[in-house]
Amino acid sequence: MAVMTFLKPSADYLSHFLNGQKELEYTYPEVGATAGNLPQGYVVDRTQIELGTGQAVFEKAKRALEQWEQFQLGWVETWPRDVPMQTGEVVAIIAESFGCWWLNSCRIVYCIDEQETVTRFGFAYGTLPGHLECGEEQFLIAWNQQTNLVTYEILAFSKPGHFLTWIGYPFARRNQKRFARDSAGRMLQVVNNE
Repeated sequence: MAVMTFLKPSADYLSHFLNGQKELEYTYPEVGATAGNLPQGYVVDRTQIELGTGQAVFEKAKRALEQWEQFQLGWVETWPRDVPMQTGEVVAIIAESFGCWWLNSCRIVYCIDEQETVTRFGFAYGTLPGHLECGEEQFLIAWNQQTNLVTYEILAFSKPGHFLTWIGYPFARRNQKRFARDSAGRMLQVVNNE
């Protein structure tokens, strides 16, 4: 059910694609596992970067996450850009690779908004049938008020969800690592440029 197009999909096409994904089930049984014990049988990726210090940096990073800035990478983006951070919301991830546009769909599994010694804000989404991978990814901004340090973290577990991913698995893994690196760089850029 993965979708590939030679031209960047139009808003109408993307809307139709997402409407077809909204009622579908997740493609993996361990929904919500990024919040606790990670499941066996998946590749686990964790990327963490220091964004700066203090509440102002935390608030900038939080706004960036709410606006899906971590996906605005040129070769990857989300649609629509204004999907609210709410459990159950569905988003399309559009990625350009080898001159083609690949559409992937995810649903927000849970949201995090905790204000304790470590203030945390973020969400996790899980893959739907219109995705090349199978698994879950968490995006988290954390402000440790004891050290004043603000971090951005991506935690994911995944495995191929489509035969094309199995065939090109080394390339798929390279793109996953590229996304994590570029996403961290984008968040650092946004926080420092506001």
